Amino acid sequence: MTDDLRPLGDPGSTQFEVKYYPFYLLNRAVGRYNTVIEMELRKIGLDIPGWRVLMILGEQSPRPIAQVAKTAVINISTMTRIVERMVASELIETVPCGKDRRVRQLALTGSGHEKLAAARKLAEPVYRKLVDGFSASEFADLIDYLNRLYTRLD
Repeated sequence: MTDDLRPLGDPGSTQFEVKYYPFYLLNRAVGRYNTVIEMELRKIGLDIPGWRVLMILGEQSPRPIAQVAKTAVINISTMTRIVERMVASELIETVPCGKDRRVRQLALTGSGHEKLAAARKLAEPVYRKLVDGFSASEFADLIDYLNRLYTRLD
């Protein structure tokens, strides 16, 4: 094996091996994480898209629907269905924007805050198990590398 693994992860290379393809590895990790976390979230009647929306609104609420969709990596048509379901479950509500009352934003309800707190309690041990295998420096590097990959896709 070579010290430079990049040719092994290059799908255009004759040396390509899927186990060195970073996007396969990322997708595999996310897929496994989603399987694990979804089993936990089901205990409180929540799915992964709902969890994403609650986490995002937990940081800042209200937020424009399009901003929540972009941050959650959910296309707007799918987001509309998620919002309808979450409004019906009284986890979120739509509220007018302060600047332009015609624009609607998403806001957490009291039940949404409670569901978010319950979901965080379920997600915490999963997160801790994952990050305990990294030093603080390694974790900071991981976050940096993932952000660098993302920005290079622009």
